[in-house]
Amino acid sequence: MSANKLSDIKYSVLDLATVVAGSTPADSFKKSMEVAQLAEKVGYTRYWFAEHHNMMNVASSATAILIGHIAGGTSKIRVGSGGIMLPNHSPLIVAEQFGTLASLYPGRIDLGLGRAPGTDQTTALAIRGENFNAAHNFPRDIVKLQTYFSADNVNSKVRAIPGEGLDIPIWVLGSSTDSARVAAAMGLPYAFASHFAPTYFLEAIKIYRDNFKPSQHLQKPYVMACVNVVAADTDGEAEYLATSVKQFFYGGGNGQKAIVAAACKKYGCGLECI
Repeated sequence: MSANKLSDIKYSVLDLATVVAGSTPADSFKKSMEVAQLAEKVGYTRYWFAEHHNMMNVASSATAILIGHIAGGTSKIRVGSGGIMLPNHSPLIVAEQFGTLASLYPGRIDLGLGRAPGTDQTTALAIRGENFNAAHNFPRDIVKLQTYFSADNVNSKVRAIPGEGLDIPIWVLGSSTDSARVAAAMGLPYAFASHFAPTYFLEAIKIYRDNFKPSQHLQKPYVMACVNVVAADTDGEAEYLATSVKQFFYGGGNGQKAIVAAACKKYGCGLECI
């Protein structure tokens, strides 16, 4: 890729509402607003939150509420989900929530969708209740969402009010080649979680681009890669801050709840849009 093309890359932020050691979720939400306002000021494109549950250092569980909070404190940056874990929710409820957000902040709301639970199996059971063992069909649920957002749904017995007739961009999120095939087949933009699944990134992107089918939503493939970024005034300080990320992955890999004493809220972490 040439330097000229690199200069055209758009940058955005993925926020987990990280609760830094010694602070509270309230502190985290305040810091998120500060980072979002700075990101908007310097020209970043999006500010997304990821849905996670039962994680002591992550406070982004009520994702739609945080999106509204940040959208209300900014004026032009796009705000959305990276993503909403669709099996945890009824497509109708998601349509109503994001229809409300898009009505409050027109032209600024993104809806990124994932199919993982965003948590452990015990917590997923608590979230889904009797629906825990129900069959979940990710592509089918995306189609349901698109139907609720469609103006053609006006005569249906079940309608999303607000939501119906609104143009709310839907993104497919993933960390595997399966999600790439879903995004390609549905003609939707694709965001890949290379910040924790870098192994499959190039393969998944190739599958997505090679199999992409144009749709009314998107005429050609559009990829967004999520990457970890640790920044500081010196290399030594950056290396020190990076140990928090390493603790997080080490703890997750060993089934432990790692407390991440991270300063990413101070320096920001990047989501790279290509």
